[in-house]
Amino acid sequence: MALARKTENRTACAPRSAAIPVRRRSPLRPLLLFAALLAWAGCRFGSDNEAVVYVALDREFSEPHFLAFEQETGVHIAPKFDVEANKTVGLTSALLAEKDRPRCDVFWNNEVLNTLRLEKAGLLQAYVPPNAEDFPAEFRSPDGTWHGFASRARVLLVNTDLVQPADYPTSIRDLVDPKWKGKCGFAKPLFGTTATHAAVLFATWGGDDAKQFFTQLKENGRMFPGNKQVAVAVGGGQIAFGLTDTDDAMGELQNGSPVAIVYPDQGEGELGTLYIPNTLAIIRGCPHPEKARQLVDYLLQPEVEAALAAGPSAQIPLNTKVTAPVQVETPQTKRAMPVDFRAAADHWDEAADFLTPLFLTQ
Repeated sequence: MALARKTENRTACAPRSAAIPVRRRSPLRPLLLFAALLAWAGCRFGSDNEAVVYVALDREFSEPHFLAFEQETGVHIAPKFDVEANKTVGLTSALLAEKDRPRCDVFWNNEVLNTLRLEKAGLLQAYVPPNAEDFPAEFRSPDGTWHGFASRARVLLVNTDLVQPADYPTSIRDLVDPKWKGKCGFAKPLFGTTATHAAVLFATWGGDDAKQFFTQLKENGRMFPGNKQVAVAVGGGQIAFGLTDTDDAMGELQNGSPVAIVYPDQGEGELGTLYIPNTLAIIRGCPHPEKARQLVDYLLQPEVEAALAAGPSAQIPLNTKVTAPVQVETPQTKRAMPVDFRAAADHWDEAADFLTPLFLTQ
């Protein structure tokens, strides 16, 4: 460094008439500068031909569709995956933090509650895909700010070694039945589909009944970090049954665990089984709006839902044009719970204020 400083000083103090010898100037310098400019231009054009996606659905299920989209269109997908148990909350927090300078183009959420939180915060750009009418109205925004597809059902997974068929639970209310005390399980209801389910119950039952249910649930059941852990606990015989999602339930079935899936509340006058969609939303002011719309159109194709249905996560198609076989029961084959997801989102603050101190430290 000292030698460099001396050289710089000599140059600065040299008489104006003193010329720097030409031989010191590398003949490669113009070529290197030109190469740098080309690299900069390539990166710039490459970034224009991409879509940035924040993804809550597990990477193993979502990434193959990004690769297929890239091959078909030539548009690069830059995904941001979050693998934490509260991944949906983490991605939502990132999007809220980036509100003034969005980095994300498309949010692929694995549930709907936090998508609606973003909608209420004004972060979502309305867009109506060409095939929007192929999806039931309750699973899409009326103004196009979000689009549901590839749903999962909230089910009871039962260990068949521990429970005889005649004694299978049939309702989510069995989770608070004293006869199952310490033998049933649920995921922490502060994020993911369990939080969505909680918000739906607050909207459906009202605050008082919902608070009573969750208070009893804490006393009666065993809480796990997430739905997958609930399913694994059932499969391993740690608990007799638990509330989880169909994709995690199917994982235990595919692993050969002694389990059976029960679609709850199918009786006359009962709630019905809750189906929760994945959701797609374009971020308002996103860097690549055209590519974002192109990706949303692609992911809402019947072929994508059919592939998700055939895969290990056994997602449930919502597009009425999908004719491929499915591995689990659908809203067409089971009594589905009628639900207004926007009303559920409106009740989330009340639910969170009650549930957070109740379950956060457990």
